[in-house]
Amino acid sequence: MGDVDWDAAAASFDDEPDHGLRDPEVRQAWAARLRSWLPERPSDLLDLGCGTGSLSLLAAEQGHHVTGVDRSAPMVDLARAKLAGRDAAFLVGDAAAPPVGEERFDVVLVRHVLWALPDPGRVLRHWRGLLRPGGRFVLVEGVWGTTAPTVGVPADRLTALLAPLVGDVRVEPLSADARLWGKDVDDERYAVVAWVD
Repeated sequence: MGDVDWDAAAASFDDEPDHGLRDPEVRQAWAARLRSWLPERPSDLLDLGCGTGSLSLLAAEQGHHVTGVDRSAPMVDLARAKLAGRDAAFLVGDAAAPPVGEERFDVVLVRHVLWALPDPGRVLRHWRGLLRPGGRFVLVEGVWGTTAPTVGVPADRLTALLAPLVGDVRVEPLSADARLWGKDVDDERYAVVAWVD
């Protein structure tokens, strides 16, 4: 992803409020959003670019079986430690082409990863093939920064890329909820929940 050395960033990655979810209010805000986005019944969830596993942990706490994938081995090590004893497995691999074989998932969860991949349309098509019929994408993305150059994927671009792959699409703006980020933000942050037939 970009020029960031994710292996080196692993040790301090959770220091960001929306990464480590250590602040109870931030953690509660993400848990509530996840509960609204994920199926009510226990499901097989694939967390791509899982980092240190903070969202994986929230999903596991809500009863889901989690498979996490991240290209950074130090991140995966931290995720494994964070979810020790839970119904979760973590793999080192490329989020764009996760090493999960022909496994099928009810949910593909991705936060702040798609923007950094070279061909998001191709990646979404590949991920679509990992979903069971009736499964869903939960994609948390945004455009970071309010002055040029910005990085990210605008919501309208992401929904256009998803249109040929899914049925229903819901876009949920997230910028106004400072509890999610541990601070006020004024750039574009959102979630897309999209269901496949």
